[in-house]
Amino acid sequence: MAIDLLADALNTIKTHEIKGEKKCEVRASRIVGEVFRILKEKGYIESYDFVDDGRGGFFDVLLSGTINDCGVIKPRFPVKRSDWAKMEERFIPGVGVGLLVVSTPKGIMTNVDANEKQMGGRLIAFV
Repeated sequence: MAIDLLADALNTIKTHEIKGEKKCEVRASRIVGEVFRILKEKGYIESYDFVDDGRGGFFDVLLSGTINDCGVIKPRFPVKRSDWAKMEERFIPGVGVGLLVVSTPKGIMTNVDANEKQMGGRLIAFV
């Protein structure tokens, strides 16, 4: 059984993107669903559908072919609201390219949304 479902999901997406495949399946969890919602909003994946198989379910993901690299950030670094630029330099290749997924007191969102709302949080993943 997988210990970190989000890491497995992002790794599966990355390997399928490298191979040029358009579809993949990943085990479902609440945090994986929230990250997929953000990736769909930002255009990194085309769609995802939850399929209940009686064992926790999985997501059918339709890839758009725009992800070069993605993964989880461990340990989950805390970020103050004034330190977003430093973390973006560390994990994102350039300005306007990619995003960070962050857990904040108001829920899971991107680094841009957290910066606009003047919030800090903990880093979860990068795309």
